[in-house]
Amino acid sequence: MTRLVALLLFVACGAAGAEVRVRDDAGAEVVLAAPARRIVSLAPHATELLYAAGAGKRVVAVVRGSDHPQAARALPVVGDAHALDVERILLARPDLVVAWPWTAPAQVEKLRARGVAIYTSDPQTIDGIAASIERLGALAGTPEMADVAARAFRDRLAAAVAGVPASGVRVFYAIWHEPLYTVGGRHLVSQAIATCGGENVFAALALPAPQVSVEAVIAARPQVIVAGTDDAKRPGWLDEWRRWPGIPAVRDGRLRVVDANLLHRPGPRFADGVAQLCAALKQR
Repeated sequence: MTRLVALLLFVACGAAGAEVRVRDDAGAEVVLAAPARRIVSLAPHATELLYAAGAGKRVVAVVRGSDHPQAARALPVVGDAHALDVERILLARPDLVVAWPWTAPAQVEKLRARGVAIYTSDPQTIDGIAASIERLGALAGTPEMADVAARAFRDRLAAAVAGVPASGVRVFYAIWHEPLYTVGGRHLVSQAIATCGGENVFAALALPAPQVSVEAVIAARPQVIVAGTDDAKRPGWLDEWRRWPGIPAVRDGRLRVVDANLLHRPGPRFADGVAQLCAALKQR
């Protein structure tokens, strides 16, 4: 979304008391009588998006795992991805709840049935992250701050991929090891791999996070194996791949680590995760 479109959103929102209309990532129209003043975030990535959009001071509660930015850690916790404290959320008197499709959907529907406005956040593309910042800024009445953050995201992304060769290096991305999980072609991490000039060896799989076998990885012959871990700490299991020296990535010593906190959340830090991933794929 361009700056002009963001400004038009601001005009549409008008004064603080004007009605706000925005479509969420599920295609539903979210209508507020006025910009939101009390917001509950039901996903860690949504918390990051709200703060980036300039709405941090309006977030009154979050779910477990909302640890960025630092200010979010001091907010009341109203549940996690598996279960929500619906009554506590209602007591917070939110005029907007930002949900994730996989966060206790039945309980989110209970909130909707009680008249709470729900915005579903589930960006399906990398630029969709920037668009989410802009939409949430419109809902919170902070479109100018959101516009700045969205442009900064796009700028960081452009800088990360500048000069990236279209090499098509074959990449196996591991998100867990026992059992072994990777990312399918529709996952944002798979899009990040392509953005960095790589090719996800399991891009043909439809599931976002499919389980695969060691034998399937060996047969795919990746040229780079990347592990996504908290704070990019190198896990011991990554080096266990050395048992299969016939894999090109093992033969060439290209076993890499990136920060899952950046790449596994569709939030403003995803651009920094892309930069880290691109650097890992370039490294020899």
